[in-house]
Amino acid sequence: MTTNIEDALDAVAAGDLDRAGAAVRDGGSPLAEALAAHLAEERGGSVYDQPAAFEAFIDGGGNVGLYRAVGEALAALHARVRPSTVLDVGCGDGRLLRPALAGHGGSTVTLVEPSAALLDAAVRALDGFEVDARPTRVEPFAASLADDTAFDVAQSTFALHALPHDVRDGVLSDLVGHVGTLAVVEFDVPDLPHGGPEHLRRLAETYERGLAEYGADRALVARGFLMPVLTGQLMPGAIRATWEQPAARWAEQAERAGFADVEVTRLHDYWWAPAFLLTASGSPRR
Repeated sequence: MTTNIEDALDAVAAGDLDRAGAAVRDGGSPLAEALAAHLAEERGGSVYDQPAAFEAFIDGGGNVGLYRAVGEALAALHARVRPSTVLDVGCGDGRLLRPALAGHGGSTVTLVEPSAALLDAAVRALDGFEVDARPTRVEPFAASLADDTAFDVAQSTFALHALPHDVRDGVLSDLVGHVGTLAVVEFDVPDLPHGGPEHLRRLAETYERGLAEYGADRALVARGFLMPVLTGQLMPGAIRATWEQPAARWAEQAERAGFADVEVTRLHDYWWAPAFLLTASGSPRR
């Protein structure tokens, strides 16, 4: 069933969009139809330039159970650490931060989010808390932290994968001296040769399952988020949106940056890959 989609993705990786479009022109499945429509359009920019599509994506499908599991895990971590200062990197609209903070008052929250629309939503969601909202990427933020700046908890949910691996190394190294407890939620993806047959087959099968979970919002989710993410992983010259890796490599990366006591806990089975929580201890310079 996914053969024509695999052929289309192989063509995308080769930069042959005419061949890719021809492979899925007749549709036959939600993913084939969405990919054909996407390839017929001239698209550019970041996948996060359309907040409505991203919000429709995280509001539906398997994300309902996923976000519930992540929210419970973060709330438990906050209840244990009871931080007075919190940093959220790539906070999105703040939906996972507000519940985590609900069990303890008085936290000062720093939000780092390059999307102005999502950051505004997060600030509104945290009404009543002391919020320092930074409309920026994490790289310049982390690199410019003052020596005496420290956060009891620094968390990031499904955001750090948007950084290339070497850039992420630099960010984690910049943060380690300012963080008491690090909490990162990401997906434990298999280590497959990029663009190889197994990788393309996995993309076809998982994106088909994921897209099929949506009903009325399927076209919006596909056009504004999932298809740009899918093709951006493969298309030469495209704006790549993800640099994911297995959970074990996330742990190695945290340790390489100087974090200690690294632990990985599986949280939820999801159509793309199992979600996990990585926690680690930093060395804040107060």
